[in-house]
Amino acid sequence: MLLWILNYKGTSLVISPAIINNGKVEYEKFHTAGKKVNRNTVFQVASLSKWISAFGIMKLVEDGRLDLDKPVSNYLSRWKLPEGEFNNEVTVRRLLSHTAGLTDGLGYSGFETVDEMQSLEQSLTMAADADSGITGKVQVGVIPGSEFKYSGGGYTLLQLIVEEVTNQSFALYMQEAVFKPLGMFHSTFIWNDSNAVELCEFYDDAYFPSKHRYYTSQAASGLYTSLADMELFFQSHFMGRNGEPAGRNVIKPATLKLMRAPHGNVMGVDIWGLGTVLYAATNTDDFIIGHDGKSTPAINTAIRLNPITGDGIIILETGNSEIATHLASEWVYWKTGEVDTFLFPSLINGMIFKIGIGWIVILISVIIYQVRRKFRKKRLIEH
Repeated sequence: MLLWILNYKGTSLVISPAIINNGKVEYEKFHTAGKKVNRNTVFQVASLSKWISAFGIMKLVEDGRLDLDKPVSNYLSRWKLPEGEFNNEVTVRRLLSHTAGLTDGLGYSGFETVDEMQSLEQSLTMAADADSGITGKVQVGVIPGSEFKYSGGGYTLLQLIVEEVTNQSFALYMQEAVFKPLGMFHSTFIWNDSNAVELCEFYDDAYFPSKHRYYTSQAASGLYTSLADMELFFQSHFMGRNGEPAGRNVIKPATLKLMRAPHGNVMGVDIWGLGTVLYAATNTDDFIIGHDGKSTPAINTAIRLNPITGDGIIILETGNSEIATHLASEWVYWKTGEVDTFLFPSLINGMIFKIGIGWIVILISVIIYQVRRKFRKKRLIEH
């Protein structure tokens, strides 16, 4: 399986995987159908943005500028949640863990041009770039804290909160508070063609070249970053070889541990921390953590990280909507023997597909049997 990951090449695919063991990058590989890529080539990472955004938001919590458990209405002046009985139970903690009761289900597809982009307030009211079949309206639809409901809109609301608290744009805050201190010099939430770094070429699922999209929802979906920068972010989650503390003095080790403490679960299974996906339990009472991203035109990114051993995998790619998640999930199974949070639904879907095929086969067999039986009966009557 590992050799397959390292040697995977797909039609019209741009992919940059890295294997990390004990905190050390042991392998990088680059494949592209067109323009060459390297460890500093910039990719869009879709919802993987949420994990990095949460890192910056937790710094504000550490600094006392945000409270995890106060109503978010305390911080909002530019936009308010639609009137509702439970609005005061929406907190930063619940937004980070997708347990705030928001029912938007977003999912952003982005905008084809900068001129089409909405303001944050417009996006929160009704996102024009909502994925197909989603209303795009951010509102409280179930009791906060009662269940896990994935909400991209919750992270767009967190983006607005950061701007309200810091009096800076979200992109500038993240640049100053996270990217510069960690040495992530190829990362940004705002792209322009004058940037000195190279942007990868994009492909859709039909293997055709495609343009990248622009996002109002930066915290949820809008990060541009490189493999080298994601390696630095990955390594910031445990003690460095030269004694650098976990968090690299940007946030505290205890905060990182809190981010991977269970906060959201489905059917009794812990799957989400504070901005961090909990992919599989380890034998050290911890979790394999990280995040995935999937968006238009065909972006799929994935990180899996064991914060105790420093082992993990990073995959950035465009041209396929599933391969990064699948390969990263296979890494989890290879390392732990556990089926991870994102692989399980695909296995269930596969089982349903196989069960469906089985029922079709049974139905066809029954029809054939009945036809043959009727034919034999007719022949007996005739004779």
